[in-house]
Amino acid sequence: MLKIQSIPSLLLFPGKWRIIIALTTIFNSGVGKLQFINAEKICKGMKLGEVPPNGRIIRDAVNVAWPSVLESFFVCLAGMVDTIMVGSLGSFAIAAVGLTTQPKFLGLAVFLSMNVAVSALVARRKGAGDRESANRIVRMALLITIGLTVIISSAFVAFAGPIIKMVGSQPDTHEYAVEYLQIIMGGLGFSTISLMLNAAQRGAGNTRIAMLTNVISNTVNVIFNYLLIGGNFGFPAMGVRGAALATVIGTVCACALSIASVLRKDGFINLRSVKGWIADRMSVHSLLNVGSSAFVEQICLRIGFLLFSMTVAHLGTTQMAAHQIGMNLMSMSFSFGDGLSVASVTLIGQSLGRKRPDMAKIYGNVCQKIGLMCACLVSAVYFLFGKQIFALFSQEPVILDYGVQIMRILSVILFFQIEQVVLFGCLRGAGDTKFTALVSLISVTFIRPGMSWLLCYPLAIGLIGAWLGTFCDQVLRFVLTFLRFRKGQWTKIRL
Repeated sequence: MLKIQSIPSLLLFPGKWRIIIALTTIFNSGVGKLQFINAEKICKGMKLGEVPPNGRIIRDAVNVAWPSVLESFFVCLAGMVDTIMVGSLGSFAIAAVGLTTQPKFLGLAVFLSMNVAVSALVARRKGAGDRESANRIVRMALLITIGLTVIISSAFVAFAGPIIKMVGSQPDTHEYAVEYLQIIMGGLGFSTISLMLNAAQRGAGNTRIAMLTNVISNTVNVIFNYLLIGGNFGFPAMGVRGAALATVIGTVCACALSIASVLRKDGFINLRSVKGWIADRMSVHSLLNVGSSAFVEQICLRIGFLLFSMTVAHLGTTQMAAHQIGMNLMSMSFSFGDGLSVASVTLIGQSLGRKRPDMAKIYGNVCQKIGLMCACLVSAVYFLFGKQIFALFSQEPVILDYGVQIMRILSVILFFQIEQVVLFGCLRGAGDTKFTALVSLISVTFIRPGMSWLLCYPLAIGLIGAWLGTFCDQVLRFVLTFLRFRKGQWTKIRL
């Protein structure tokens, strides 16, 4: 707890820092209180086996989570640096890159959904000690990934112009956005292979490998951003095109490192340890079942986000630029939930593989508590320093005015955002992807774009209306997934 004696010393600091220091002290106190885990309350109505000491449970969760949190944080940080560097060209460049985000993720939807299935299945096989089955699953997923990449990459490069036009490009952003999308999707193969292999490593609990891969990849990306966007150290000044090329160069490094990680003889995932490229019938059925549901979820997410992006794009280039900066900062807060979500998938999958549904629920509960504490700290920083953070991206007064309002809303949204992301990870780790797909359909495909359009245009609130629509979406997703998690039916799904 924050001791009374420490209050006078806090007064020596400026107002904003006073609040940050107080919240940090409360956060540290909260971590200590997490040592008390009421297993009987968490697992009410379930058969409770032998539960490890509280300290060990928290260490397990943190050891798996911190590399994933750091990995996700660096990915988001690289995205922010991308936006800051591109922002030096003008608001049109920020808007152009922002327009490609949802089309790019729509193209990745099938791969992201398969990766959810791969992580869940590998985690189950790791819990059951079935290394051969896990590696056959990864081998088969690799073949599927390569085949689909050729088709999807070719389609997006060929039809980049109509795609960008559909999402609401303006005359001053269209050409740059098309060029950026063509380069990114042309190098898609390096990204999809790396994503799939890292998903397998996370399922096996090797989150440090995935972290190292992405940290190195994004460091390379940032270096080449500096060299190619503005033209430094003799490199050509390529502007938006340079940002795209830097991203692809980073994914080439990630791909090489990911492939090297699955060829090591001492790893649980070692593609040279088994022969054949087809998994057993049970694994194929589970991969298709979980993957198809996750694919429906991804499509729902991407359609919803695409409609949402189109709603904002039609407000104008300045609003789109401010919105894109806000989305970058929302991704930064998402990184905490995403890292804990990965930990949830791994720990819950492995617990269910060991036939311990009670431990699965306990690990999920601990990840939620850690997520709540992260939300408290990030929210305080965003609320108190929102304008200063926005100023890193743009100095345009109109964009900064929007930034203050966006950051205040975001400081509330991220509580629901982080918690629902962790809960989604819990359910996906158990293979309950049909429910997560249904929630995404209701909330992201209909509620977010519908409420945003209503608030932006008929009610004439403008850009802030889009962020209030996002708030409605995040709250609904949190409520629905929280109720599902608490019931515990997800622990009975077989994979």
